[in-house]
Amino acid sequence: MATLLGLSLIVCPILYFYVGPALDANQLSTLKILGIIAACSAAFCFIVGEITGNNSQMDKLWSLLPIAYTWIIAVRGGMNARLVVMSVLASLWGIRLTFNFARKGAYRLKFWEGTEDYRWAVVRSGAAFKKRWAWALFDLGFISIYQNALVLMTTLPALVAMRSSTPFGWVDALATALMLFFIIWETVADEQQWAFQTKKWAMIKAGQKLEDLPKPYNKGFNTTGLWGRSRHPNYFAEQSIWVAFYIFSIGAGTGILNWSIIGALLLIVLFQGSSSLAEEISSSKYPAYESYCKSIPRFFPGKRKM
Repeated sequence: MATLLGLSLIVCPILYFYVGPALDANQLSTLKILGIIAACSAAFCFIVGEITGNNSQMDKLWSLLPIAYTWIIAVRGGMNARLVVMSVLASLWGIRLTFNFARKGAYRLKFWEGTEDYRWAVVRSGAAFKKRWAWALFDLGFISIYQNALVLMTTLPALVAMRSSTPFGWVDALATALMLFFIIWETVADEQQWAFQTKKWAMIKAGQKLEDLPKPYNKGFNTTGLWGRSRHPNYFAEQSIWVAFYIFSIGAGTGILNWSIIGALLLIVLFQGSSSLAEEISSSKYPAYESYCKSIPRFFPGKRKM
């Protein structure tokens, strides 16, 4: 957490002041609105998470906030073609991700309830968080504040593109095609995982032991489809989506490098840690998982290593 926070606090201002572009009054005013929303979201996630013990409050908002952020930017930016396309794509991404999380039982009419991401329980049980105050600090600093800041930062390419007079061009078309491609990729990966896990658990609930299940279900984890080429094809697509989103800022005429890239870069860093945690948990549950890690690339799809 400290590394991520330090990186964002140091790198982002450096990129802003030395790489640009500088924000005008309308962009700064819009950023203030977005910042207020992010701050309120962080307060909500911390307070509700601490009261209920369910630390997936931010997980529920992760796919919804970028939709709000991008449409606020689009409206305040005059609804030009580039901003509208960016907002539509962010909405498609958010709707799909919300659906995928919803079918796992994350959302309830009592909004503070719902299924918690299984990884938080594992993290809470760690030696570093035996004292209640230590977990509360982690909840406040990383889960609530940092993740809200990160989600906001991933949408900043739209803020950078707000005042651009450069018309929608081939770079924007490329960014659009890439985002659509990776949204579809992520959808396929999630559907394959959902189908695998649903069938596996149906057989287990029917009384069969994991080791007695037919192949490939007896391993306990998915090795078919995209999951036979990448250990985390959904994570690979998620990172690629927000790199593609950054490309829109290039199409807006800001140059190849501008400070709004910080969101995509920090998201990549976050997924390194998130995937490592998921793999540590899977390795502790499934004997064959370590061998799978040695033969299949983590993110970028590749051939099985012998």
